[in-house]
Amino acid sequence: MDLKSLLNQALSSDLVQKGQQQLKQQSNSNTLKSLGAGAMGGGLVSLLMGSKKSKKMGRKVGKNALKIGGVAALGALAYKVYNDYQSKQPTSSPQETFNSNDNIHDELIIKAMIAAAKADGHVDNEEMERIESTLTQAGANNQLQQLINSELNKPLDPGEIARLAQSPQQASEIYLASLIVVDEQNFMEKAYLQELAKQLQLAPEVTFQLEQQLQAN
Repeated sequence: MDLKSLLNQALSSDLVQKGQQQLKQQSNSNTLKSLGAGAMGGGLVSLLMGSKKSKKMGRKVGKNALKIGGVAALGALAYKVYNDYQSKQPTSSPQETFNSNDNIHDELIIKAMIAAAKADGHVDNEEMERIESTLTQAGANNQLQQLINSELNKPLDPGEIARLAQSPQQASEIYLASLIVVDEQNFMEKAYLQELAKQLQLAPEVTFQLEQQLQAN
């Protein structure tokens, strides 16, 4: 299993219903974070999310964007939000289009999600061992295991995550991937998101619209 396969398992639309059913047993929320539940027998993303309560999954994301498939859905949505914002500016530069075949998106998303999951410090040694075991059972290749282990063991640094973005559209993608994992009711995670947005140099209008994609009913 490679990185793209892992992310598509965690984010693909055919796991939405499974994830919702699992989380309904724990809470009354239908959430975007449930995308990770059910993947890989509990899954990497599910482990990263832990037992935290999650945001509502908006119909626009759950029924429209995610129908086109995992990583591509997330990236395309993030690019659309930023490009819509850019088109309304008095002086706008040429828009960057989303290329689902560019592997940079896979790396951006997994690094952003892992960093966001660490924002409240809940990924402890026991959970890291469970993640390693899950990856091995899922047949993850060595490169993928090394990447995830490296990211899990790094000190939390929103600036480093922000520097991964090579364009405002990619910055939007990083922020949206982080939103999937973060619980904004948690002070530490909310502070992380605010600092990440600052480091990404995203306009408040952009972060607001990205947040609306996950919160809309």
